[in-house]
Amino acid sequence: MNAILIAFIGIVVFILGYRYYSKFVAEKIFRLDPNYVTPAHRFKDGVDYVPTNKFVLWGHHFTSVAGAAPILGPAIAIYWGWLPAFLWVVLGTIFAAGVHDFGTLALSVRNKGYSIGTIADRLVGRRAKLLFLFIILILVLMVNAVFAWVISNLFISYPASVFPVFIQIPLAIWIGYAAYKRNIKMLLPSVIALVIMYAAAIMASRVGFLQIDLVRYMGGENGTGLFGLGTVSTAFLIWIVILMVYVYIASTLPVWKLLQPRDFINSHQLVVGLAILYLGLLFTSPSMTAPVVNESPDRSFLPLLFITIACGAISGFHGLVSSGTSSKQLDKETDARFVGYFGAVGEGILALVSIIAVGTFFANTDAFSQAYTSFNEANAIGLGTFIEGAATLAQGLGIPTDIATTIVSIIVVSFAATTLDTSVRLMRYIIAELGIEYKIQPLTKTHVATTVAVLSSAALVLIPEGPNGFGSGGYLIWPLFGTANQLLAAISLFLIAIWLKRKGSNYMVALIPMIFLIFMTLFAMFQQVVFEWSWMGTGSNMLLFVLGSIIFVFAIWIALTSFSELMKKVEDPLNKD
Repeated sequence: MNAILIAFIGIVVFILGYRYYSKFVAEKIFRLDPNYVTPAHRFKDGVDYVPTNKFVLWGHHFTSVAGAAPILGPAIAIYWGWLPAFLWVVLGTIFAAGVHDFGTLALSVRNKGYSIGTIADRLVGRRAKLLFLFIILILVLMVNAVFAWVISNLFISYPASVFPVFIQIPLAIWIGYAAYKRNIKMLLPSVIALVIMYAAAIMASRVGFLQIDLVRYMGGENGTGLFGLGTVSTAFLIWIVILMVYVYIASTLPVWKLLQPRDFINSHQLVVGLAILYLGLLFTSPSMTAPVVNESPDRSFLPLLFITIACGAISGFHGLVSSGTSSKQLDKETDARFVGYFGAVGEGILALVSIIAVGTFFANTDAFSQAYTSFNEANAIGLGTFIEGAATLAQGLGIPTDIATTIVSIIVVSFAATTLDTSVRLMRYIIAELGIEYKIQPLTKTHVATTVAVLSSAALVLIPEGPNGFGSGGYLIWPLFGTANQLLAAISLFLIAIWLKRKGSNYMVALIPMIFLIFMTLFAMFQQVVFEWSWMGTGSNMLLFVLGSIIFVFAIWIALTSFSELMKKVEDPLNKD
């Protein structure tokens, strides 16, 4: 089947979903009020609570939730065939992700910008809040550890991407200063910054000394590293240390100084990147060589498909961003539709091009099958295959392979870095909430909470022996990510449903995707805990068994408590502020 037709159908459905369904949800279900005073205005502090133009905020929100996940998930899930992945991305975005991201943002705005964990306390009780925060804490810790590994790996594999990525930081600081101190519109400076970045990318692709290749500096893979480590492991260590220092600074700075302008640049990267890939698709007109459906997979797509593609269909991490940072920057309540729902649509469009880039990369179906021999192999090669496949599409516009590869890797690294420092900021909020809850005063301080977040993330990356070599300790608990992330999304949808019912709105828009998601996720987690990780499983792992069992029990507990609250007929305490 021609890939252009697949892209056309997907994009048309996304447009119709945003145009009609999100409008229905905004006006008839959430009943957004343009005159409502948002937390950004009520609690304006110039650090976290900052009223922000909706286009700038969309850039921050989208790039924070995107990361590498809407690329990686579909690039793996295409193992089951392009049609299942396509259907879950398109339908999941319209009816699940859009409502979830939009709903958690609106719910938080109506509750002083509180995080979804604190709102759980107000809706279903303190015990549910603490259980919820435990799941969230494990989730963001995994994100921090694994994304640090991913970025370090990409810097080593694609050294031409390092210089353009690093040059973005001073450019973003300059844009933040110009916008907030000199009242200059952010659009033109961010476009200039993007031009500078891509000019640097072109030069770095062709000029050797602009490629920050730490392994080459130490004499190549057979050279001498530090502390008895090989050169590749030493390069990992250096990049991880640099990333941890960076995220500490980035997550404590006022949002306008770095986070917002950098994410605005990255939103333009999205536009440019998608334009290159979709135009390349138009000019090359490739056919999908991945199978429509894999008829003999080693793992069933039920329920694994629905936890493999999270970002790009629905992801609980998005609710953390919506209620953790975006709700504190929303200028008008009516902007929530554009920021939240259209942010989900942006991820869907990115996930769709990931499916197409991988699905058209191989010469024929046999070549695809020889590469994607198993689900585990799909996990191993997914991200690299996307980068190569995307570079192939870009060649349709006459862009040389080396430059196209560098640009694609820059986009992936930029999104992953944005997610990383937003995740560290969210972890700081959660640690501070726990400090308040348990009356541990030092944890409520910004720098103490951030230090705990950064050091614990670095420890998880570096100390344990990870399955993917030095610096991959986060991968020890990464198999929990998919199920924990989707459980978080399901519980957040449950909270949205309770809120909607208490305010007299039709709560089925949240309840129906919640029922589907929690069934698939609990099904997947039960399979993993009992048949894979337990002492009688195929891949016995006591660490995953214990953590997975705890999360599984907590999730059921929260779900039952939420269902009980949903059935009650009480006045909504959340509409009294």
